[in-house]
Amino acid sequence: MAVRFGVFVPQGWRMDLVEIADPVEQYEAMTRVAQAADGLAAYDSIWVYDHFHPVPVPVQETVFECWTITAALARDTKRVNVGQMVTCNGYRNPALLAKMASTVDVMSHGRLYFGLGGGWYEHEWRAYGYGFPETGDRMRAFTEACEIVSRMWTEEAPTFQGKYYSIDAPINMPRGVRQPHPSFWIGGGGERVTLKLVAKWADACNISGDPEMLRHKYAVLREHCETLGRDYNSIIRSTSLEDLVLLKPGEDPEAATAKARQAWDMDYAEYAARAHIGNVDQTIERVQRYVDAGANYILVSFPRVAYDQEPLYRFAEEVIPRIRS
Repeated sequence: MAVRFGVFVPQGWRMDLVEIADPVEQYEAMTRVAQAADGLAAYDSIWVYDHFHPVPVPVQETVFECWTITAALARDTKRVNVGQMVTCNGYRNPALLAKMASTVDVMSHGRLYFGLGGGWYEHEWRAYGYGFPETGDRMRAFTEACEIVSRMWTEEAPTFQGKYYSIDAPINMPRGVRQPHPSFWIGGGGERVTLKLVAKWADACNISGDPEMLRHKYAVLREHCETLGRDYNSIIRSTSLEDLVLLKPGEDPEAATAKARQAWDMDYAEYAARAHIGNVDQTIERVQRYVDAGANYILVSFPRVAYDQEPLYRFAEEVIPRIRS
């Protein structure tokens, strides 16, 4: 499977709209990046996060809501797939979420990538009144949700009775237009639960970590696939390289990251420990290590792309063509 690439649009969650004061212009800056990616064949997809409060700490800054902008971006673009990395299961009833996703898949003419995960950002869970169940409860609810979503997309009158959710023959028409159903992406690398859910239900997974960790997680996923009789190679294996800073020839890394670091209130050492900073050759080498570990889908985010789209174009023109499958 050839390596494919997606890009996150700036929606505020990573403090990537703070240099724009007007919320309407913030939204339009996000949309312009989406449309730019739509015009670049190197990118297969655009992505948004399902969060309400920004990171690294919750502050009073813009974060646009995930599914509202997923629907809008589906209409503001024509070619790219549109995904969420990933929808937090605890924020929406899974049957309603499956219905929403079906609608957006139709709106996009079959370009929806539906991402789902168990959720982790405790501060926003509690702030919005969802509580914050123990990990075991969140994962058991997530397990039930994966089955409900799948049944809502594939069965005419699905039923399910679980500890956390139940459905009684809900009508979900239309169920989407992508065949056999909207593309289902599961986020997370839990070896006993999440990766087993990937093997059972998902079209794709997204796992974070260094290349060695990915290599291990993919081996675990392969074992689950063998146990369940699933073709491992039928699953898209994605990973995310967030805060990718593509240096120009001779550019000083500290100077190049100054404004991005200011938004996060970080010194260079702290920022460099979490970002991916390098020139074209270094970036190609970094991406290639993830591909060699087994990833066949790479998601990237550029920290200041709302104000400067040059990295989006340079990555498409100078890095992507040189990545080997």
